[in-house]
Amino acid sequence: MKTVAVIDIGKTNVKVALVDLLTSTETAVETSPNTVLPGPPWPHFDTDAQWTFIRDALRRLGRTTRIDAITTTTHGACAALLDAAGGLAAPVMDYEFSGPDDMRAAYDAIRPAFEETGSPGLPGGLNLGAQLHYMLMRDQGLLERTANVVMWPQYWGYRLTGRFASDVCSLGCHTDLWNPHASSWSSLADKLGLVGKLAPPRRPGEVLGTLIPELQDDLGLGPVPVLVGIHDSNASLVPHLLSRSAPFSVVSTGTWVIALAVGATDMSLDPLRDALINVSALGQPVPSARFMGGREHDLVRAGVAAKANAADANRVLARGVMLLPAVVQGSGPFPRQQMEWTEDPCSAGERVVALGWYLALMTTECLSMIGARGPILVEGPFARNPWFVQMLATATGRTVLAAEGRTGTAPGAAMLAGDVVTVRSDAAVSPIEGLKGYASRWQDLCFRR
Repeated sequence: MKTVAVIDIGKTNVKVALVDLLTSTETAVETSPNTVLPGPPWPHFDTDAQWTFIRDALRRLGRTTRIDAITTTTHGACAALLDAAGGLAAPVMDYEFSGPDDMRAAYDAIRPAFEETGSPGLPGGLNLGAQLHYMLMRDQGLLERTANVVMWPQYWGYRLTGRFASDVCSLGCHTDLWNPHASSWSSLADKLGLVGKLAPPRRPGEVLGTLIPELQDDLGLGPVPVLVGIHDSNASLVPHLLSRSAPFSVVSTGTWVIALAVGATDMSLDPLRDALINVSALGQPVPSARFMGGREHDLVRAGVAAKANAADANRVLARGVMLLPAVVQGSGPFPRQQMEWTEDPCSAGERVVALGWYLALMTTECLSMIGARGPILVEGPFARNPWFVQMLATATGRTVLAAEGRTGTAPGAAMLAGDVVTVRSDAAVSPIEGLKGYASRWQDLCFRR
């Protein structure tokens, strides 16, 4: 097996990538915006547009390259409720919808404790259980119409194969539905009336089924095997789980920055600071923490495509220009603080530098909270941000390796399809001694606010 097609559904974009297993690199990528429709009955993903793009991309990519397997990786906090005919029993809710907060007291009354699930209480629909509770309360006929509930990667797997499953990684992504210590459903499944409707848990690398005959003809791909699929930040972890010895950390960057500490032994996490337990592709609990770093990056940049240089960095350091948390409130290590500049940036270049340092210092705090040890491997777009990786290396005092690929999710998801593991020679980042004082002052200011 050589080439795997990876359907990669992020919060911002939908991608289909071809990954060469021998080199663990992407050989082709197609991308489309991930559109959210306003409703009714609630803000939801445009599954028709997503499916059209996915089919068209697979058809185009398959004309030039033989596809040996297909897998799916998606953002978490998302599931599809299917009726007896296999169609959507209700639109797939956008987890940023604030509606579940209107029923928070009723949901908290049935929500399992953090000690059971490793899942912190989060706003909006970030707890999948809160989404399901809201939908079932709003639509009184929905429970009866629902025959199967599948996690988001497996919805697309179902469209490809006609088979149902739920991957353990997506279940372990602050759903409130999973007990990672016992590898079983939490007490919430029964309280929501979903026992027997939740698709059975499976490992992400198992074969879900074969491409259905209709799609074999439509896409021109033949009887291609389709894997169960995986939650995206856990996909970034796969190459390292297969090739490295613990302890180490992976920082997966995208809309969310997620820090995962492999080999950490301290599970005394603070759910009020967005620390949680993820579940790896091997089914193992992994202490994690995260914040909405990609979203914060875009909000602060505000569409300005500026670059920065050493002179900008020197001015930021000399004037003490700092961005303090939190640009996006309600999650992350400082969920109740409000964004503040200690000094306003005097140029777009200064803003770029201070923003990169802020994101790195937020990531440093996440790593500290989860007892991370060993080298830090940065995946995704922030791996190419020099201000981010230099400050991360300085503030943590640990080895930082910046991944060279466009994204860590697609190669990681693809590796589940074969035994070939390429150990990449990712670039080590050197710390900058002069930034240590800046990092210490930023941390002091955050904890004194």
